[in-house]
Amino acid sequence: MSARKPPPNSFRSGPDEGGHFGIFGGRFVAETLMPLILELEKAYAAAKADPSYQKEMDGYLTHYVGRPSPLYFAERLTEHLGGAKIYLKREELNHTGSHKVNNVLGQILLARRMGKKRIIAETGAGMHGVATATLCARFGLDCVVYMGSVDVERQKANVFRMEMLGAKVIPVESGSKTLKDAMNDALRDWVTNVENTFYCIGTVAGPHPYPMMVRDFQSIIGRETREQLQKAEGRLPDSLVACIGGGSNAMGLFHPFLDEPSIEIYGIEAAGQGLASGLHAASIEGGRPGVLHGNRTYLLMDDDGQIKDAHSISAGLDYPGVGPEHSWLHDSGRVTYLSATDDEALNAFQMLSKLEGIIPALEPAHAIAKVLELAPKKPKDHLMVVNLSGRGDKDLHSVAAHLGGKL
Repeated sequence: MSARKPPPNSFRSGPDEGGHFGIFGGRFVAETLMPLILELEKAYAAAKADPSYQKEMDGYLTHYVGRPSPLYFAERLTEHLGGAKIYLKREELNHTGSHKVNNVLGQILLARRMGKKRIIAETGAGMHGVATATLCARFGLDCVVYMGSVDVERQKANVFRMEMLGAKVIPVESGSKTLKDAMNDALRDWVTNVENTFYCIGTVAGPHPYPMMVRDFQSIIGRETREQLQKAEGRLPDSLVACIGGGSNAMGLFHPFLDEPSIEIYGIEAAGQGLASGLHAASIEGGRPGVLHGNRTYLLMDDDGQIKDAHSISAGLDYPGVGPEHSWLHDSGRVTYLSATDDEALNAFQMLSKLEGIIPALEPAHAIAKVLELAPKKPKDHLMVVNLSGRGDKDLHSVAAHLGGKL
């Protein structure tokens, strides 16, 4: 947040005053929500200008979250693939087990400044919900988490963690009963409880200022990576790789490097059972622009413009859209977006576990899956950084079920 303001015409200069990244973004919300959005935008601008807010956040990031997270040279994976030198940004070592806590901390401190006592959130894989419940417990705030009933079933461990932390988890039975529908119900709650409630969105989506705000909080990932790789190798990376659902972990890694034209940047979506099957969550590769949850972005839609159900083995990537800044970066050509299937992610999940002793979440396993293809094609002096955005404890039950009970 305290980084120098980027120059005009930079890839880092967006959004504009209306929250647009080119034709994407904006705030397409009900009239009743607009005052809340404008109040939030004003409060965030004031917080960014207040050094005490940044100082408080830095203190908690160091002493509560455990930052900086390590940048780890994956020696055995590098040797196995025989190409690029692979570094893992170890976001799974943060308190609560993923990158989500970076953003939640910023939003919860903002909610306290605004005098909001009740926090609501949506969650898919449960990590955003766990981070929200954790910080609500730390600051004595009421916490309600909306979660699709399908995700409640496949992420039982995280549901139990949220409840242990004092949060109320509300299963959502509408639609596909996954992340999209949890976000729908959270937005309905927000409209109903305008006076005392703060909506803590977990990704770089939603109406402005959320995509910008979440990106700002997550950009600590990329800023640390710049400093750490300079120390380890004396230079910047040659490529960056991260998984994309809504895309906050990817935007956090990518954003500080967007104005470095020599750096290749890859975002990896969930291809599910394959793009041709229709059972996937690859909004950029398999979708088109439309409006959902307050912003214009790439979405999975049918010919009539109705939102299609997304599919992924990973609950955190099972969303039919992507953050609007990612859509803009795709159309501008700055970032290359690829996709990995469920089977490819499962293979990567097992490989990283056995080669490095690190069990990844299924979300970053999609990024690792493409590293298995990209890295061998690069020279040995090519530096590749992968964002390991979450740990795999929460996914062991799902992985065991898909592998027939044999890990």
